[in-house]
Amino acid sequence: MSLEYYKKQMVDLRARLQKEKDAKKKDNEYYARMVKFASTPSGKASYRKSKIDRAAYHDRQIESIKRQIESCKESIARERKRK
Repeated sequence: MSLEYYKKQMVDLRARLQKEKDAKKKDNEYYARMVKFASTPSGKASYRKSKIDRAAYHDRQIESIKRQIESCKESIARERKRK
């Protein structure tokens, strides 16, 4: 692959990372609001569990994207070394 390809991929990955962080923040606010206004204790517990599960999902996605960014950095370094 070319150096330009990896640079473009890096830009795309960074944009995805920021989008995922924003989605995590948005979901966290949503579930906090739902917990606050839940009418029953079981409803609150359910929303708390959902909030934790959703945050863990976003954390896994963020870590995956970070690994892809590191891999892309290594590929860029290899390409530069070859030239």
